Amino acid sequence: MSRYRRYDGGDPLAPPVDLAEALETIGEDVMAGWSPQRAMREFLRRGGRDQAGLDDLARRVAERRRELLSRHSLDGTLDEVRELLDSAVLAERGQLARDIAMDDTDRAFREIRLDNLPSSTAAAVSDLASYDWASSEARDTYEQIKDLLGREVLDQRFAGMKQALQGATEEDRQAVNEMLSDLNDLLEAKAASDGSPEAEAALEEQFREFMDAHGDFFPENPGNLDELLDALAARSAAAQRMLNSMTPEQREELVQLSAQAFGSPELMAQLARMDANLQGLRPGEDWTGSEQFGGSEGLGLGDGTGAIQDLAELDQLHDQLSQAYAGARLDDLDLDALARQLGSDSAVDARTLQDLERALRDSGYLNKTSDGQLRLSPKAMRQLGKALLRDVAQRVSGRQGARESRSTGLAGEPSGATRGWQFGDTEPWDVTRTVSNAVLRTASEGGSARSGVRLVVDDVEVAETEARTQAAVVLLVDTSFSMAMDGRWVPMKRTALALHQLIRTRFRGDHLQLVAFGRQARTMEIEELTALDAVPEKGTNLHHGLLLANRFFRKYPNAQPVLLIVTDGEPTSHLTGDGEVWFSYPPHPLTIANAVRELDNAGRLGAQVTFFRLGEDPGLARFIDSMARRVDGTMVSPELDDLGAAVVGSYLGSRAPGSGPQEFGGGWFGSGRGWWV
Repeated sequence: MSRYRRYDGGDPLAPPVDLAEALETIGEDVMAGWSPQRAMREFLRRGGRDQAGLDDLARRVAERRRELLSRHSLDGTLDEVRELLDSAVLAERGQLARDIAMDDTDRAFREIRLDNLPSSTAAAVSDLASYDWASSEARDTYEQIKDLLGREVLDQRFAGMKQALQGATEEDRQAVNEMLSDLNDLLEAKAASDGSPEAEAALEEQFREFMDAHGDFFPENPGNLDELLDALAARSAAAQRMLNSMTPEQREELVQLSAQAFGSPELMAQLARMDANLQGLRPGEDWTGSEQFGGSEGLGLGDGTGAIQDLAELDQLHDQLSQAYAGARLDDLDLDALARQLGSDSAVDARTLQDLERALRDSGYLNKTSDGQLRLSPKAMRQLGKALLRDVAQRVSGRQGARESRSTGLAGEPSGATRGWQFGDTEPWDVTRTVSNAVLRTASEGGSARSGVRLVVDDVEVAETEARTQAAVVLLVDTSFSMAMDGRWVPMKRTALALHQLIRTRFRGDHLQLVAFGRQARTMEIEELTALDAVPEKGTNLHHGLLLANRFFRKYPNAQPVLLIVTDGEPTSHLTGDGEVWFSYPPHPLTIANAVRELDNAGRLGAQVTFFRLGEDPGLARFIDSMARRVDGTMVSPELDDLGAAVVGSYLGSRAPGSGPQEFGGGWFGSGRGWWV
């Protein structure tokens, strides 16, 4: 059997979720020291440029909750009963005035009784229960009060009863009493069950018989007894919370009025029995809570109970959107409840966030470590590196007015790799790959080689070239605590990732070593550096960092050494002869001498050295300038936003054929590092 319902999946032609923005934002937060798990949660919480986040959905939930409380009050049934009572009394007074055949004494007695009705609505209704109405219109209106109360108290426990029983006959009311009696028997059998297979089978059979006899009262069609219990208990608990939310006077009047429901005390006895059974079977429901309604739009008992249930559902949605509990995932979101409370657009927004979280977990961008923690995968690092390198390229080419040259290297030796042609490329075509692409495309379009093969631009591939010279590149990055304190931590990591991406993708013949130096220095892989947390320890051990750099240069004697140093302070620690770290602030002459000695060693190895000074300290500027001039290097003082472009530009300038420390040739962006100086 097929079932159809209104489509609620959003725009079917909408593109799949775009992970680029999410990955870039998560990467930024990871480099700032957050865990990938927290960074992903923060992105989902904030949302993207065109995507509502969890915070926005939570705000809508809170606004909806405030709207319900500020618009409504819980005296709707009392007001409706009061209006019917006033109408009945008015009709009765009119009949007494018009009926000339009535005995004057009888008329006077009736008028006195009407004049002395209690001010309490409930007491007045009760007082008129034995009144012999002279007006048939007044009698019918009074009977509507009892009918209304009966439908309202049932609607409190069974949603929709108020409308379903409108104009009900005595047979309908009897059917309700029979249903309640059978339901209570079922609930009491459940409470008395010992949980054995035989008892559970008997309960299941009793449940089926109950649904066969009274299923019309339960349009939600529960599939088993537990589903029935859950639905009934949630509604009954909401009814109790509604009563708790009323003033003592309102609550007392409703209790008195309920005795008049359908003119049958048996109904209220059965409902009280049902409430007691449900409280025993579902004690975990909120039976004692209350809300503060402050509006003017009155709600009846049924609608008020529905509003209390809406408030409870909104609270559950708020908890789900907060994701503050252990093991929280966006799959926990109840999209149907979200659509009921906030509309289909909000449900679509939430579904998009679910798809985004699922895609981030399933796309290979996040790996789970042995201890269950998430970390950015190599695939994620490559994607993030591409984005950062693209930003660097835009900054450099934008400042120079030069276009990006996409060749892998500077000289014209083929690297063996090819790529699709792009506008502005001047590299030679790879004819074999180009023709193969055209043949495959023609075949996929239903053509054949016999009918001829035509080239289109997308078929063309060009041969990548690489430089004839190799470079051994060391990026020394200062990881002392001052880098984090002054907001230089993330730009430093972005710079390292951009340079790593450039060398791994465009200059694959070059060798790159990343060295972080704080109190002491150590080599790092790019994944480790991007996830590195700032540690509040003292020391800037440039000496140790240069030792590691020179060791790397000696591994590649035939490569051009390139030394790039990013720092915001003078060296304050060095390694002693026995390998211990020795710290002194202000910088001790011995610390300076050790750093200078290793820098001289780098110069003797032929390293092209560039210092990138962060900060405006004049003393630091003089020190670094003297260090750079000592090895015929350069000092660059970029803004933080330009640090990546400065480092990449310096590296590219150092690769120019014949370039030396004072000789800046052309680079990947059409200029040497001399432009940066």
